[in-house]
Amino acid sequence: MFIALPAQADADDELEGWVWNENVLPFLALLASYAGYDFDGTDWQAVEIALEATDDEHRDRWYSYPLLGSNHHLKVHLAQAVGGNEVSVHVAGASSPELLLRADTLIAAFATRLVA
Repeated sequence: MFIALPAQADADDELEGWVWNENVLPFLALLASYAGYDFDGTDWQAVEIALEATDDEHRDRWYSYPLLGSNHHLKVHLAQAVGGNEVSVHVAGASSPELLLRADTLIAAFATRLVA
């Protein structure tokens, strides 16, 4: 079961949760589009390579990626779950309630596996 919790630093513009590993790319691409950032293949390569060395049990081993768009400036922190197929995410900088809700909805959606 997924529950997105506000981050402790500033609950007004941050949230945490997780997404399935195979959903990281679409999660970031959609979040970037809401920020007005064009997330392309080069961005994905950087994230994909960096994720290999992450560990969600140690905050100093998370990877941070900025989504500096024309509408919003977000910072996404990501880390692989040790021994799992999940990627923990922390989104900071959601400067509007609408963007915070969209980010929360994306996390909830991409933490779900649809059965075909």
